[in-house]
Amino acid sequence: MFEILSQKLEAVFKKLRGHGKISEENVSESLREVRRVLLDADVNLKVVKEFIENVRRRALGEQVLASITPGQQIVKIIHDEMVRLLGESRADIADAPNPPTVILIAGLQGSGKTTFAAKLARFLLGRGRNPLLVAADVHRPAAVDQLVALGKQLGVPVYENRSASAVAIAGEGVDFARKNVRDTVIVDTAGRTHLDERMMQEVEAVRDAVRPHEILFVVDAMTGQDAVNTARAFHDRLNFDGVALTKLDGDARGGAALSIRAVVQKPIKFIGVGEKLDAFEAFHPDRIASRILGMGDIVTLVEKAQEHFDEEKAVRLEEKLRKARFTLADFLEQLREVKKMGPLDQVVGMIPGMSRVPAGTQVDEHALVRTEAIIQSMTPEERSRPSIINGTRRKRIALGSGTTVQEVNRLLKQFEEMQKMMKKMSRGSLRKSARGMRFPLNQ
Repeated sequence: MFEILSQKLEAVFKKLRGHGKISEENVSESLREVRRVLLDADVNLKVVKEFIENVRRRALGEQVLASITPGQQIVKIIHDEMVRLLGESRADIADAPNPPTVILIAGLQGSGKTTFAAKLARFLLGRGRNPLLVAADVHRPAAVDQLVALGKQLGVPVYENRSASAVAIAGEGVDFARKNVRDTVIVDTAGRTHLDERMMQEVEAVRDAVRPHEILFVVDAMTGQDAVNTARAFHDRLNFDGVALTKLDGDARGGAALSIRAVVQKPIKFIGVGEKLDAFEAFHPDRIASRILGMGDIVTLVEKAQEHFDEEKAVRLEEKLRKARFTLADFLEQLREVKKMGPLDQVVGMIPGMSRVPAGTQVDEHALVRTEAIIQSMTPEERSRPSIINGTRRKRIALGSGTTVQEVNRLLKQFEEMQKMMKKMSRGSLRKSARGMRFPLNQ
């Protein structure tokens, strides 16, 4: 997410931090580069001009120029202005005083509306709500089937009526929710390949029929400025309450995220960061600004860990670490837990400073797969006592896992080092040991 934008901005910041003293000339030169980076990322021109001017006004203040670390001060100003641009604080969805809360999903075809509706249902389930999905897209043949399949996967009911109009289906869905004690109704409406009057009239009719408490506009972040133009057109007709950006895990340059709120003056509320139903996040302007500027996002990383890690397993693992009984079987279990958190490059991207890794460096997902295969090819005794793995056993493990003896040797060596580190940690040398921890980066 935002990798290219982050790397380019980090290059500008590196120059800024390198100056012991900052002058108006330094500031102007750096801001010209920031302006160029933002325009390359397809950020709206008007938004860029206002952003640069606000940063310039604050950066040229006497306190900044005379400070001990002026470069760092200017980076902080850019961060603060980016947070302001993105919305300052988290904007939650509405909660009706008398259930059910009705959420209307709108957007163009191909933006990922139907998948977003299911992701939102999963998100709300995790917060104690009882959602109902309503399949009101009567134009795309597979839309109803897709929503039904996703609902079944989540254990969330889907209201459908293949012989009625979108307006009738939406109204019937809300009635069904009231009768079946569902406190949230998510209405998936039809999209088109482009804006057209018929589509807009149908969405308006659905809105007027169910009077939603929340209208969310779903837009593909990869469409850049087109996303902003479409958002403006939808907002003029529907006056939506918030935006959901999808496909931010793809080759999105960041322009839509940085432009859309400033143009339509409505908050971004959710982002989709992958195809799976759990690849979904509430939008926090301060956290996203930190990610864009290479400062990481530890809070979201911790939240993901809490969501995916089993608390009882964590307690058992802590006990094993304290007693230095961490085995390859435990390592395999932890590897699988980490994989549940999502693509490794996204997880690593939330760690502060990781944007400063040299360009071209990649997180090797395949290395994790190979590691898992090697451990799975071992016997239970070998996982518990890797010291018994001799040359013959190493050849057998390599053959069974489709790897090489060298890769088996490397894993055993790394695990041996890890065990030594665990022993030091159990004796209280946590800080010294932590310095030795590495992430699986592949040049």
